[in-house]
Amino acid sequence: MSVNLIFRIAAVGILVSVICQILKHSGRDEQAFLTSLAGLVLVLFWMVPYIYELFETIRDLFAL
Repeated sequence: MSVNLIFRIAAVGILVSVICQILKHSGRDEQAFLTSLAGLVLVLFWMVPYIYELFETIRDLFAL
């Protein structure tokens, strides 16, 4: 896992939290929820290859 990925995740977290706060204060709670959900999905898509690699390593470790 590279440091670049950690910085991207942190940047998305900060950006999503700022956008959610702005949307909540303007009375758009539904869009704020969808924004946070979109940020979560984006980060999960970035993490899927690393999670797959982790499970492959565990499978090879136990030789299943």
